[in-house]
Amino acid sequence: MGKTTIDSYKHQGLRKQLMNELTNHGFDHKVIEAMNAIPRHFFLDSAFASHAYEDKAFSIGEGQTISQPYTVAYQTQMLELQLGQKVLEIGTGSGYQAAVLAKLGAKVYSIERIAKLSQSASKLLNYLACPAYLMVGDGTLGWESEAPFHKIIITAAAPHAPQHLLNQLGIGGWMVIPIGDIKNQIMTKIVRHSEIDFESISFDSFKFVPLIGQHGW
Repeated sequence: MGKTTIDSYKHQGLRKQLMNELTNHGFDHKVIEAMNAIPRHFFLDSAFASHAYEDKAFSIGEGQTISQPYTVAYQTQMLELQLGQKVLEIGTGSGYQAAVLAKLGAKVYSIERIAKLSQSASKLLNYLACPAYLMVGDGTLGWESEAPFHKIIITAAAPHAPQHLLNQLGIGGWMVIPIGDIKNQIMTKIVRHSEIDFESISFDSFKFVPLIGQHGW
């Protein structure tokens, strides 16, 4: 199968219902508006398009998934983005999370280790006029030439926060990362207060695919 880029009234209606569900969870209206502006079914194989607005994760091939909308909203809200902030995303995947970040006005840099996924995401982001800088490589090493970043978001499970990424945070910035074992992780916010002072704050439990790389699994 392939992907569709037709956003029908039915799709829009289903998307609105999903956004109402997310609103009931208490997410910020700016996050909801950004997600409502992005047709999630564009990022799924057309075979799954009718299920795109269920609050579920779906396979996108290559052993990867597009995150559950609740999870996207949760991580996005934790970033507390301000217009024009530089955000590094580790794990481009389908490109959906990057699209939401771009729609919120962030300057998005995203790394994906699987070239096929990065190329597909690039086409969709261009089509949706959601600008982002994409790179194929080991996300656990970050994007040193573009550091520092105001925010870093990790969309895969890690046993710990990679030091290379922490080093690329600007002072006063923070990372949002699911930390734990393969089966269960705790969403964690790590704030950089100074060159050497980092504060870790734990939130809720989630389940992500593993972060693969030199400083991941």
